[in-house]
Amino acid sequence: MSGAPVSSLEQATFGAGCFWGAEAAFRALPGVIDSRVGYAVEAGDEALQIEVVQVDFDPQVLTYARLIEHFWGLHDPTSVDRQGEHGGVKYRSAIFHTNAAQAEQARAAKTALQASGRLNKPVATVIVPLGRFDLADEAHQRYLEKNGLSTCHI
Repeated sequence: MSGAPVSSLEQATFGAGCFWGAEAAFRALPGVIDSRVGYAVEAGDEALQIEVVQVDFDPQVLTYARLIEHFWGLHDPTSVDRQGEHGGVKYRSAIFHTNAAQAEQARAAKTALQASGRLNKPVATVIVPLGRFDLADEAHQRYLEKNGLSTCHI
């Protein structure tokens, strides 16, 4: 732990396809204190579960905006319900927000990415309120650290 009091930490939740690679990539960022993988459910849509990584970070070291920029680079945000070899709704590109500030920053980042000209298709990433986070079983946590192999695109 970086010495940051637990109360000063913030949390971010991202769906970038396969959650194993996303978790490892986020964990490598200075300012990320902890992470876990699981399934996010959009508020009001209990039927839709998306593979996500949930990140605890120290905002004094790492901004939410920087996390979003990192997220864009981890996957293809223009792909609808598919990342690499993994297809289906649970691999949707998504940013789950927990407050108005996160929602505003995520929407602004999506607009800026679209306007940047870096992509040749529209950004398909959904930005939705986090309704529920269901932790994946222990075998999935830090999977790449434990197993040293990857079957995902990240």
